[in-house]
Amino acid sequence: MGDRVLPAMALMIGFCITAPLLDVFAKLAAETIPVGQITAARFIVQAALMLPLCWFVGQSALIARAQLPLMIARSVCLLAATYCFIAAIRVMPIADALAIAFVEPFVILLLGYLVFRDKIGPRRVMASAVGFGGALLVIQPSLAAFGWVALYPLATAFTFAAYMIITRGLTKTVGPMTMQFQTALIATVLCLPILALGNGSGLSDIDPVWPQGIFWVWLIGVGVAAAASHLMMTYALGMAPASTLAPLHYLEIVTAVILGFLIFGDFPNWLTWIGIAIIVGSGLYVIYRERQDGRQIAPLPAQP
Repeated sequence: MGDRVLPAMALMIGFCITAPLLDVFAKLAAETIPVGQITAARFIVQAALMLPLCWFVGQSALIARAQLPLMIARSVCLLAATYCFIAAIRVMPIADALAIAFVEPFVILLLGYLVFRDKIGPRRVMASAVGFGGALLVIQPSLAAFGWVALYPLATAFTFAAYMIITRGLTKTVGPMTMQFQTALIATVLCLPILALGNGSGLSDIDPVWPQGIFWVWLIGVGVAAAASHLMMTYALGMAPASTLAPLHYLEIVTAVILGFLIFGDFPNWLTWIGIAIIVGSGLYVIYRERQDGRQIAPLPAQP
């Protein structure tokens, strides 16, 4: 069957619209709910949604014992990436944090070389260095305004890149629905004991509270947006090559800017815009070089 490019592009645009909603819900919830609890809610809701979907599409929800170590590692990486990003956007504008996290494709290039011995030429290395320079333009004013929390999105980039590299090693043996369900389930199992230990401890990030009113909606919305956005990306990648869809992913920053401005009144300053332009330009150049070499793009960057 040939690639179904137009539906795939529509799904990818849907991802770019839906994924920042996860951040919006998380930022709204973080007004009264600890970051650790929001992170756990994301995985609890996602696991609850993915289990019936596995049955619906005829994929087993179970994995082989030999796949468990990699799946646990994948879950730990995604858990760390999610926690760091939510901790960042609790105080930072969503677009600023997302721009910093968008250095992740460059980290994937580096890890792909170290783990899989992927070929990366000097021009890709240079583009990656320029992309990191663009991230520094975003980090510098954010560091002055918000302190060390501005480095959390950089931690998200590295942990999510590791998550994508592990995913690459699992895709040949585990179906996408099963992988998403198991990742969410394992992350839930990891989160709940931490919250239980944190209960009553006074530690602001892991001492859970009982949500009030609309905050239930924000918590559930985090999980729903996560499941919906990642499903759209999964199906999009099944219909068209990553090299075709990767440039569209930068539309996510546009959505993040619009939502951040409409809901929180945040708008990037001129230095952040320059940094975003450099990161996007460098990323598009890397995609162009991958196409020139006739190779598939490394796994698409995705919202944690």
